[in-house]
Amino acid sequence: MHFDLRQSLRMAIATVLVALFIVPTEALAQSHVVSPADLQKAATAASQVRQHNLDSIQRLLSTPTAEKAMKSAKMDTQQVKTAVSTLNDQELAQLAARADKAQADFYAGNLSERDLILIILGIAVLVLIIVAVR
Repeated sequence: MHFDLRQSLRMAIATVLVALFIVPTEALAQSHVVSPADLQKAATAASQVRQHNLDSIQRLLSTPTAEKAMKSAKMDTQQVKTAVSTLNDQELAQLAARADKAQADFYAGNLSERDLILIILGIAVLVLIIVAVR
């Protein structure tokens, strides 16, 4: 029996190729398992961000200026405040950023009370529109 290096090499390559096509690629890839502790941390962080955003909007809508503005526009302040909690995370984050910026600009003197009222009414209208569209 004669050992043929070429023939053996061909058989080895063929075996490797067949194995690559038969074995699922997911089995070859390194699996990534997320620990329950990591999942808990991610869920807690997302919950804290959402709560911070809710607080930012609620804080702006609870100011005497905001309540007066919504009442003068014939808006139900409680309905607007309740509707805020039904927003999704992305909508909530966008409105919270606007609310924080408006309050910061007002306290820095960059906005007049009239401008702040218009921004508050705009946020309230956006909240009601978003909830109504769903």
